[in-house]
Amino acid sequence: MYNQLIKKESRLAVIGLGYVGLPIALEFARKISVIGFDINEKRVEMMRKNIDPSGELEASAFEGCQIEYTSSIDVLRKANFFIIAVPTPIDDHKLPDLKPLVGASESVGKALKKGDYVVYESTVYPGCTEEDCIPVLEKFSGLKFKTDFKVGYSPERINPGDKEHTLSKIVKVVSGCDGESSEEIAKTYEIVVKAGVHRASSIKVAEAAKIIENTQRDVNIALMNELSIIFNKMGINTFEVLEAAGTKWNFLKFFPGLVGGHCIGVDPYYLTYKAAELGYQAHVINSGRYVNDSMGFYVAKQTVKKIISKGKDISQSKVLVMGATFKENVEDIRNSKVADVINEFKSYGVHVDVTDPKASSEELNHEYGFKLVEKPGNNYDAIVVAVNHNEYLPLDENYFAGISSRDGILVDMKGIFRGKIKKMTYWSL
Repeated sequence: MYNQLIKKESRLAVIGLGYVGLPIALEFARKISVIGFDINEKRVEMMRKNIDPSGELEASAFEGCQIEYTSSIDVLRKANFFIIAVPTPIDDHKLPDLKPLVGASESVGKALKKGDYVVYESTVYPGCTEEDCIPVLEKFSGLKFKTDFKVGYSPERINPGDKEHTLSKIVKVVSGCDGESSEEIAKTYEIVVKAGVHRASSIKVAEAAKIIENTQRDVNIALMNELSIIFNKMGINTFEVLEAAGTKWNFLKFFPGLVGGHCIGVDPYYLTYKAAELGYQAHVINSGRYVNDSMGFYVAKQTVKKIISKGKDISQSKVLVMGATFKENVEDIRNSKVADVINEFKSYGVHVDVTDPKASSEELNHEYGFKLVEKPGNNYDAIVVAVNHNEYLPLDENYFAGISSRDGILVDMKGIFRGKIKKMTYWSL
C-alpha cells in the first residue's frame, strides 16, 4: 500500500475535513494524490476556493497540493487508503455520540474494495474501532475484515490555534490490526510526519493512549479549579500561589479556567462511559468533570456577589463578557463554557453584552441563543475577560475603567492583568 501511494498508483482519502481532517489532507497532498471528502457540500465548495471553513489555515496552505474535494461516494471509491477524521461529540446526557463516526464508516464501507486500508483518527474509547466501526465497514462493503481489508487507528494530536505544534512536528501514534498493516500505516504517516511515529502494540492501546492524554489534562485542571475555590475563600490569589509553587523543578504547571471545546471537555466522558459499561465507576475522572463543568456557574455567582456587595440592584446591573470561543485565538465555539457564565448571569436578571474578535455572532446565536455586540457600551458594573485573545492583552486599567460604572469590577479569568489593576475591584480564579 505504501509503495502504491508513493508511486501515485493509489490515492489516499480523508473523510471529514474539519480542523483535524483538512490539515492532514493538505499535508499528504503535497506528497501524494489525495481525495478530500466531506458530506457538507457548502464546505467542499469553500475548500475548492482555497478557504478553510474552520478559519485555521491561510489560503497559502492550499498551494502546491494534489487534492480533489468531493461529497460524492463515487469519487471516494477511487481511493484505497482511507483516513476517517470526523468529530466524536457527546449528547445532552454526556454519553458518546457515535453518529458522525458510524456515518463516516458507512460512506467508507460503500467505497471499500479488496486490499484497501481504513485508519481512524477520531477520539474514541478503547474497543470502539473494532466493536463499533469495523462491523459497519463489513456490512456496507460486503467484505471481510483482515481477509479483504485492513484497519488501523492513529489518534489525532492537532491543537487548534497552535501554529508551532503542527502535524509534521508531533510524534504520531499508529497501530494496525496485524503486523503488516501496522507497518504499512506507519510508513504512510512517515511520508508527512517528520517527528516520527510510535508503533502501538494494538488498536486498543492506541485508542487508550489518546483518551488519557485529554483526561490527564482535565483532571489536573480540575485540581487547579478546586484549589482556586479554596484559595478564594482564604483571600489569596491562585495565580500567585502557582507562581510560587512553580519554582520547584517537578511542579506540574496547570492553571484554573473554563474547560470546554471538543477535546478536554468531551473525551473523558468516552472513557467513563466504557468504564461504567465494564462495571467500574471512574471516581477521580467523574469528580474532575463535575468540578470543571461547574466553573462557569461559579464565576458568574462570584461576580454577582461582588456586584451586590457594592450596594447595587443586581436586576438592574450590566455586565460585559469579553470572549466567547472555547479557547484563546481560535474561532471555534463548540462546547464553549463561556455560555454557562452568560446563562447564569441572565438567570439573575443581569443584562449581558458579549464581544469577541474571533467568533461569529450568527453561530453563537444559533448554538447558544445570544449575539455579539459590535462594540462595548459603557457603565458596566462588571467586566469579565473570559478568553485571553491576543487582541485583549494590550488593554489597560484606563480602558476598563472608561467603560465601567462607579465601583466597577474586573473579573480576569486567566489572570492576564494581575498586578496591573490598582483602582478597580479586581478578581481572578
